[in-house]
Formats: sequence, C-alpha cells, structure tokens
Amino acid sequence: MRRAILVIGATVVGLVGVLSFHTTPAKLTLGSLSAGTTPRSATTTTPAGASPPTTGPPPPTPTTVPAAQGPTTTSPPTTTAPATTRSATGPSVNYNFGLISVTATVSGSKLTNVSIASLDDGGSPRSQSIDQQSIPILKQQALQAQNANIQGVSGASYTSSGFQQSLQAALSQLGFK
Repeated sequence: MRRAILVIGATVVGLVGVLSFHTTPAKLTLGSLSAGTTPRSATTTTPAGASPPTTGPPPPTPTTVPAAQGPTTTSPPTTTAPATTRSATGPSVNYNFGLISVTATVSGSKLTNVSIASLDDGGSPRSQSIDQQSIPILKQQALQAQNANIQGVSGASYTSSGFQQSLQAALSQLGFK
C-alpha cells in the first residue's frame, strides 16, 4: 500500500512538471534570405566592364622586311570581347516544407554567384533553422562544382533537393552546363 501511494505521488509530480513546461519559439533570422518574396524569372545580360567592341577600319596586315635585314613580322594586337554577366532565376520548387527559388549568375563560362530569389518555409522554426544552416553550404557546393551536381546537406535532404532543382533550371535558362 505504501508503495502504491509513492508511485501515484511521483506520477502526479511528473505530470505536473510536464504540463507546466512552456516552450517559446526560437527567434531566428535568415540574414540575407528573404522569406515570402516573389520569384524573379527574368534573364538579364550586362557587360562586365567596357562597352562592346565597335567596328572600325580593318587591322593592319602583317609586313615583312626584306631578307637582307632578316625576316621580321608584326601582327596586330588581339582583343577579346569583355565577358558578360548573365543571371537567371529558377522556378519556385516545392520541397515538402515550403517553396524555394534560386538565382544563378554566370560570367562567361564560370558560375560566379548563387543566391536565393525566394524562400517560403511557412514560418516553421524547424524549417527556418534547417534552411539557415544548409543554404550557405549548398551555395558553396554549387560554386565549387560549377554546376547543379552538388552533394547536398545531411539533415536537409528536402531543402537540398529543391535547391538543386531550381538551380539546374536557372542554369539551363542560361545555357550553362
């Protein structure tokens, strides 16, 4: 009998402790990530430096000095057009916990920047925490790989998959492989 009273008393104390426990939502900021913004699906092209080359008189032809003085050939200086910077935004991809859209920027044949065009994770603190930790890693992986074939982040499988799908679509819009 004494044991039953002790068990019931401990159960009541434990139940009161569990019921009186109050959680508060974590205060998280996503830094440069903007939640709930609308995706931009425009492709833009801007020169990365000087204006495009203009047409003018043809370059001088190479000249040869007579053999008595030795052959000397001069060629005109070669110039290359400046690399253009192009950006495209992939579609919003549903990654089971929200929507994500990625913008890719390429310069010439190099992937130079990957950013989040829109992110809507429904305000879930868990999703926000996962996104806050995984998206910078996903951006770094994409820049290192120079394409959308990335490893992903353990514990953020859905976010990794959505990021990869949207990035691949953006790179395809740019004709980047």
